[in-house]
Amino acid sequence: MQPLLWQIVCQDLSGPLQDSILIVQERNKPGPLYLYRFTFEPPVASLRLTGQQEGIIDILPREGILYVNGSLDWETKNVYKLQVEGLDAKNVRVKGPYSITINVEDINDNPPQFDQEKYYGIVRQNSRPGKPFMYVSAHDRDDPSTPHGQLVYSIQHHFPNPYPEMLFQIDNITGAISTSPTGARKLNPQEVDSFLLDISVQDMAGQSINYFKTNVDVNVTVMENLWKAPAPVKIAENGPYPAIIAQVRWNEAGAKYEIVQREKPAIELPFTVDQDGSIYVIKPLDREEKAFYSFHVAAKDEDGEFLAVPITVSVTVLDINDNPPVCDEVLTKFEVQENERVGNDIGILKASDRDEEGTLNSRLKYNIVEQSPQIPSRSMFRIDMESGKFQLFSSELNRRVASNYSVKVEVADPAFKTLCRVEIHVIDINDQIPLFEKSDYGSLTLPEDKPVGTVLLEIQATDADEPFTGSSQIIYTFTKGDPNNTFAIETDPKTNKGYVRINKVLDFETLPVYNLTISATNPEPLVDGVQYNSSSVAYWIVNLVDVKEAPVFQKAPYMVAVLESAPVGSEVVIPSAFDPEGDRIRYSLRNDHRNWLRIDPSNGIVYVAASMDREKEHTYMVQIVASEETRESRSSTGQVIIRILDVNDNPPALPEDFSLFFCHPLQGNEEGKMIQVVDPDEHSHYQRFTYALLGGSTMQNDWNLSKVEGKHAYISPKNRNLESKVYEIPIQINDNGNPPLAGHVMLKVNMCQCGDDGSCFREVPGNPTGDVALAVGLLVGVLVVVGIILGVVFWHLKRKKENMLKANPVTAQNPSEIATLT
Repeated sequence: MQPLLWQIVCQDLSGPLQDSILIVQERNKPGPLYLYRFTFEPPVASLRLTGQQEGIIDILPREGILYVNGSLDWETKNVYKLQVEGLDAKNVRVKGPYSITINVEDINDNPPQFDQEKYYGIVRQNSRPGKPFMYVSAHDRDDPSTPHGQLVYSIQHHFPNPYPEMLFQIDNITGAISTSPTGARKLNPQEVDSFLLDISVQDMAGQSINYFKTNVDVNVTVMENLWKAPAPVKIAENGPYPAIIAQVRWNEAGAKYEIVQREKPAIELPFTVDQDGSIYVIKPLDREEKAFYSFHVAAKDEDGEFLAVPITVSVTVLDINDNPPVCDEVLTKFEVQENERVGNDIGILKASDRDEEGTLNSRLKYNIVEQSPQIPSRSMFRIDMESGKFQLFSSELNRRVASNYSVKVEVADPAFKTLCRVEIHVIDINDQIPLFEKSDYGSLTLPEDKPVGTVLLEIQATDADEPFTGSSQIIYTFTKGDPNNTFAIETDPKTNKGYVRINKVLDFETLPVYNLTISATNPEPLVDGVQYNSSSVAYWIVNLVDVKEAPVFQKAPYMVAVLESAPVGSEVVIPSAFDPEGDRIRYSLRNDHRNWLRIDPSNGIVYVAASMDREKEHTYMVQIVASEETRESRSSTGQVIIRILDVNDNPPALPEDFSLFFCHPLQGNEEGKMIQVVDPDEHSHYQRFTYALLGGSTMQNDWNLSKVEGKHAYISPKNRNLESKVYEIPIQINDNGNPPLAGHVMLKVNMCQCGDDGSCFREVPGNPTGDVALAVGLLVGVLVVVGIILGVVFWHLKRKKENMLKANPVTAQNPSEIATLT
């Protein structure tokens, strides 16, 4: 036996002959390595080893020592199958064979290797972060079921590195390379079009000890983003369909495209997109219905997730000449006086075209194609070719020869023509003036309180010109005597009768008599040489009768503001009232329900009579009554609205029945409880208060007041040994008014036992006398109820017995039976 083996035998890795599984780490050293010693007894004298010895595994026959004499490589062979037999002195097998399995245990003796010496990849600008654009792959010959063969990828650097953040990222398990969120935003081939990535792969599952690491270079070319909005599309309306109008393309294959509505409310779009990114128009387009479309196209992955922000597609529908001109009216009517001058405008024929405005498709030209009758000339009128304006072209108009003309006008655009009908009525010249049926309509007396709108007079003038024309229509106006338009005249267009009505409130004191001059005119101008004269003028007198009226307030309602601290005797409001007849007025107040005011009855001045309180009334409304000092004593009322302004006249206080509690026993870390404060003065909801703890050193030692300047303060116990009871804590609270006011309050804080839900409860202190009285009362009540129940029961039993005796009479034989029966 070699000395090394003898040394190893001392480890006593031994056991009897039997099936065995041995584990040995792979090794790359020469020389023997002791594995195991099999013990045996006669008749076994020696051992024999067979199987996958591979020239390196053997056994010392008489010692039974199994050993390795060479290198073990897991990557070459990781399991050896052997058999061992027990032989007697004559080398005859007497035991076995026994199965011996040697499992070679892997050690980390192989560094990972990339599949390529160098990698090349292409990434598109604005690629979705996390979406792989290439992969690197490495392998490791070590056992993949152990950390020795488990690989982790990482990016060590990339060159150049223009930003503090990495522009690329790698999946540490799969080796998938993608852009980082920063890279998705900032990669730009115009700035940097290629990067070198230093990629490492590490075994031992990324552990920081006993690992091997290998690096490889990855060349990444940055290319322009293909996901771009196409150029604005222009399509002629009514064009062929379906037809491709634009193309979109995602940076990689396999994207799914989808049209997304952009307009609100959503409309049915006449477009679609196929999975090649081709955008089609699938319906005929009508520019007159919709001239512009804007929608989004989205690219999605196989899971329906957006690959990037959708792009916008704009489609402008181009006009074609597909709409004929249209006459705005079925029949256009004009009037022309028979003495109209040649060249004067008569009217404008209006037509329209729904094709695009300002283009040749909607450019209209006008042309007269027929005039009927054609007397005294076949060209009595002309029309401006561009504007459709009619003009008189002949001086031969004569209403007695032809009173009406029918004209057909051709209105044409470059492709269509339309006929429009025009009727021209020749009207009589205004050579007759209106004549009143009488020039003097006398006088009318009426009270000044007659209602506005009342019709007072009917007037009539006649005109000999052609009826129902501007030459014969009559307009009545007051030319004298009514400077304030107190009256108005309405004309009946069928009869030319005028109706004079009251237009404004009459006032005897302002103007008691109206000497009115009425003129009758035509809307059409008179012909030269003819003028209106006295026959077109009439006169009328209106006398007003004075009516006693109540006093009038000139500026009511009166709105004033008064400080609530205004001293008694301060002026509040000075009314302005007068009596139309000049009678004296006496003033009084109404609805002064708080008696805060008084009024001077002679001049109506209102004064403060008692201290006001804004907290009771923010707005105080009263009425001033102005009464005539006459037998009729007419009166009127003026509203006075007083806004009472706040002054700081209320100190801060606690809400009614406000108290706080802390759970007893104290733990020493109680959070402060908020102290609520009320201040009825205006703007108290954003006032700031200051707080001070009163009561001397005892209170200072037992309680802590925090956040003492602000809307709220917080109180918490300092002393953990406070008893379980109600404490009254004196606090001073100052507001920030001008001047500031201080409120001295007594805050009640209850130290109490708490339930599981953290709510406070206290047992009511016992009252022996009260408890006894209560117990006695309850007992008496119970006895009374029981007595009543028993009485009712016995009464029912007795009645039942009596009824039974009546139903079954019994004859007693002796006195004892009588007693029993009763």
